[in-house]
Amino acid sequence: MDDASAGISVAQYARRPGGAARASRKQAAILGALVLAVLLPTFISLGLWQWRKAEMKTALQIELDTRSQDAAIAMPTSLADVDSLRNHRVILRGTYDAAHQVLIDNRLHQEQAGYHVITPLQLAGSNMHVLVNRGWLAAPADHRQQPVAEVPAGEIELSGIAVLPTQRFFNLAPQPTSGWAPVWQNLDIERFRSAVPYPLQGLIIQLDPAAPGGYVRDWPRPDERADRHLSYALQWFGFAASSLGIWAYFLIRRP
Repeated sequence: MDDASAGISVAQYARRPGGAARASRKQAAILGALVLAVLLPTFISLGLWQWRKAEMKTALQIELDTRSQDAAIAMPTSLADVDSLRNHRVILRGTYDAAHQVLIDNRLHQEQAGYHVITPLQLAGSNMHVLVNRGWLAAPADHRQQPVAEVPAGEIELSGIAVLPTQRFFNLAPQPTSGWAPVWQNLDIERFRSAVPYPLQGLIIQLDPAAPGGYVRDWPRPDERADRHLSYALQWFGFAASSLGIWAYFLIRRP
């Protein structure tokens, strides 16, 4: 073998590791791009979801703050447009239906378990009823026992904030489809309508703290934990930026 041939062989051998490294880097870049194509939209979507939840809670709080300062509205005795009454203060006169009062289980107040007391009120001069949330009542130490929630007798006048019922909830066990149960896991207004022999408004009245015949009424704010949703959103956006930065770093760095 002459010197020239030996030089070419050595040069070719020297180039092989570099070529293998470049091929390896190219494969890693492609694999990283595929992973990034999955992670980046996921992180951004989750961030936007949390951001929208925070915006929704803030908008509801602004609406409540504005509408609750307006003059109180007399509760209609015909089926009402719930959106027009939502978050308004309303005045009601009528008689409670104690026979169809329910306790909503697993409601917390200052980390203590209890119930929300829901009592239908028959509006004076009509057969129309509306559900009144009379507040939170502590659960007995023995949860198998039910607390006694006294119902005011006779015609009364009260005021409160009209709110829409929760549309999505989770039941720990199947709920009965017939008969009457004094304790429910969640307040399902359609279930309530199917169980009572009278028409029912499609909203709930959160009884004012100063109104008589109620229990603890420390109602949660609609924007409660909105700042937490914003924090989660920023975390997801941070994950998106970090994953993009890591991929770019390994793409451009030299071996």
